[in-house]
Amino acid sequence: MKTLSEDAFRRAEGFVQRTARILDRRRFDLLFHDGPTEPVLTALAAYRNPDGGYGHALEPDGRGPGSQPVTVLTALHVLHEAHTAPDGVVEYLESITAEDGGVPFVHPNIRDYPRAPWWQLSDTYEGSLLPTANLVGLLWRAGVSSPWIDRTAEYCWTRIDAITATHPYEALGCLTFLNHAPDRPRAEAAAARIGKLVRDSGFVDMGDGGTAPDGYNPAELHTPHEYASTPDSLARAWFTDDEIATSLDRLVDTQHEDGGWRVRWGIWTPVTEFEWAGWATIESLQTLKAYGRW
Repeated sequence: MKTLSEDAFRRAEGFVQRTARILDRRRFDLLFHDGPTEPVLTALAAYRNPDGGYGHALEPDGRGPGSQPVTVLTALHVLHEAHTAPDGVVEYLESITAEDGGVPFVHPNIRDYPRAPWWQLSDTYEGSLLPTANLVGLLWRAGVSSPWIDRTAEYCWTRIDAITATHPYEALGCLTFLNHAPDRPRAEAAAARIGKLVRDSGFVDMGDGGTAPDGYNPAELHTPHEYASTPDSLARAWFTDDEIATSLDRLVDTQHEDGGWRVRWGIWTPVTEFEWAGWATIESLQTLKAYGRW
């Protein structure tokens, strides 16, 4: 079993200090040195908009100033780390909800701004399960309740129950929803079904490349430790102990010489490599810590 050495942790810290955004430097201090929450919240506030959402490339692949659903996902992760309630977020999400009950993957307000090639605008304004399930799950985790969450959860359940084919990112979004759903028996049954679909489809990077769905790079397949980033995730049951152990060994090994970790999806403009790398480095350290690997 490979573990992260103290020297490797210090190299990761140095990488974050040298290259990461101020938000991620403040997060690192909070998460790994018991630093104060206020600097994290101050840094996060720079990305907030008057509508209650977040924009301004908080999610690095969308460079526009307007609020976006997936950017709110990033904010909810940070607010959770800072033990802070996501005030005003539900009102923003309600304002952009489509008639079908979900929120779109990409909001049209980014049309005239730089964005990753996979941030495609739909010809119709409709919900997407990927961000919607993620958002409801994270709001449940935050202890938020509202009529919008109740209605949107039903949209998610309907879509999840009907899944016969999926892709890695949608599966992760469903997991966030199911990991925090109040109806535990229903969530566990749905997670088992999606896990079988993911495994049968080859949507796992086990070190041999896996099978990428149409339109996806094989490098974007998720590893066992990315599906089950903590031991209590419902996705942990998708993998054997040996598969998780091997995946965590690979995570230790993929630390770069400069101390950081990198995302595996495409870098479409140079700045996003290090904006994502700071985030990826913190996520990698959190996963290793959750599994007792350092």
